[in-house]
Amino acid sequence: MSRPLSRLAVVLTAALVALAASVTGASLASAHVTVASADAAPGGYGKLVFRVPNESDTASTVGLRIQVPAEAAMASLRVQPVPGWTATLTNSELPEPLEAHGQEITSYVSVVEFRATGTGIAPGEFQEFALSGGPFPEVDELTYPAVQTYSDGTEAAWIEPTVGGEEPERPAPVLSLSADSGADDGGATVSDDAAESGDDDSSSVVALVLSVVALLVAIAAVVLGVRAGRRTVAP
Repeated sequence: MSRPLSRLAVVLTAALVALAASVTGASLASAHVTVASADAAPGGYGKLVFRVPNESDTASTVGLRIQVPAEAAMASLRVQPVPGWTATLTNSELPEPLEAHGQEITSYVSVVEFRATGTGIAPGEFQEFALSGGPFPEVDELTYPAVQTYSDGTEAAWIEPTVGGEEPERPAPVLSLSADSGADDGGATVSDDAAESGDDDSSSVVALVLSVVALLVAIAAVVLGVRAGRRTVAP
């Protein structure tokens, strides 16, 4: 192989590696468990929807464990049935009792676990799991750590808090209770995590476009170099 062609092969290989890394980063950055609601408000009742994408290429999602921290405790919490899945509720004692409808509540649902009875969520698919309850605490947002279990025995722990607006690698689902939050096509309020995922997607697209441009520029530079070499006349 001539020197110009060897140089072209090296440049193409490097550019393609960078392009593949950009595409991989884009898929991993946006795939995580989120929570949203169309009607949840401080002091009120509402429906929570947990959206669970399967980010494995080979294994199915067969379990989802949602933790309800004491600061997010509700006097009433129910599960919407999902075909092909079972749900188990675990109760815990409250450090301080809650008042609801004139009654004192000393325990609450602290863990909700969904388990697939069949194949679960296959690669390239997602599923939604809904809870309904209240009253919600008088706060602007609530965090629900979640653990996603795969059929190969691995787990993805979405439990890291978002601090200072910068999303961690494994962010815990965050529900916004603010009145001015928007709604998605399904009628559910879009959480901060979901909005940040959209920003990640946009950044990933930009990175992908820049990688393609860099690849084309590299090809053009080498081709021009080859042509210039051919036009050189030996003395």
